[in-house]
This record gives sequence, C-alpha cells and structure tokens, in this order.
Amino acid sequence: MSFAEGAARAAGLAGVAFGWCPDAFWAATPAELGALVQVVRGDAPAPCDRATIDTLKERFPDG
Repeated sequence: MSFAEGAARAAGLAGVAFGWCPDAFWAATPAELGALVQVVRGDAPAPCDRATIDTLKERFPDG
C-alpha cells in the first residue's frame, strides 16, 4: 500500500469513527489521532484525579 492509499484509508476511517472532515484529519497530529484510537479500543489511560490537576495548575498557571 502506498502512502497516499494509507492516508486516504486513515482519513476515511477518521471521518467515520470521529466525524472528522478531511481538514480536521490533516490538521491533527499523530498523537491526537492515536489518543482517539486508544479510547475506541478501550485502552486509554485513566484520567487525572483532582489532586493531579491541582498540582499541574500550580506548576503551569495560565496567567
């Protein structure tokens, strides 16, 4: 399979699975696409708890 064929297939699957238009697919990073695939497969990491979120907010304030 060529890159173009693989990309077209992945774009089509992202459209069906996530409702993405072609522009959304091409604007997404591989990490973003991978994160959504993990959720669909059921092996996404557990979300952060409140204490972790509070710690991150302290370390990285938005201003």
